[in-house]
Amino acid sequence: GDKAFAQFLTDEIQEEKKIQKHKSLPKVSGGWELEVHGTEAKLVRKIAGEKITVTFNTNNSIPPSAEEDTQEQQKPDEQEPELTSTPNFVVEVIKDDTKQTLVLDCHFPEDEIGHEGEEESDIFTIREVSFQPTGEGDWKDTNYTLNTDSLDWALYDHLMDFLADRGVDNTFADELVELSTALEHQEYIKFLEDLKSFVKCQ
Repeated sequence: GDKAFAQFLTDEIQEEKKIQKHKSLPKVSGGWELEVHGTEAKLVRKIAGEKITVTFNTNNSIPPSAEEDTQEQQKPDEQEPELTSTPNFVVEVIKDDTKQTLVLDCHFPEDEIGHEGEEESDIFTIREVSFQPTGEGDWKDTNYTLNTDSLDWALYDHLMDFLADRGVDNTFADELVELSTALEHQEYIKFLEDLKSFVKCQ
């Protein structure tokens, strides 16, 4: 059984490498620096007096509906639909002269992906906003967190503009999806390779 499993994995790895779009990771425009630790990625950008970091994790970032459909209707020779990784991401804005960090928790609404028609609509939304003490590892649940569900639209628009002024806009979000998808695929191939060596190990 293990032999067949290892053979299957070898084929699978070859297939996945064939469809791998990016041999090296796609860049995010706008002077962002990328750090990757396993499935967690961090983009950092410094502008006058501020540091902006965007953190996301590729685990569980592929919407479930895409996967279920492929299982049922898949014909052997058919090209699998492309899986896209749309992770939640956290934007932190740190001003040099304050002890507080503004934290904006953003996500890609599932029904928005793929609606090309509406030019003006944002492809990501801000879910929560809070202040956290700068430089502390653990954020406090006791800090007030503003949930945007019940938020005044004008205030919400200002928050979106605030992000856009710092380079976090639709273009950035598109590039983040592209980067995250490439990272996720890379991790998946690495996982298959690790699994193969694990299975072959007698």
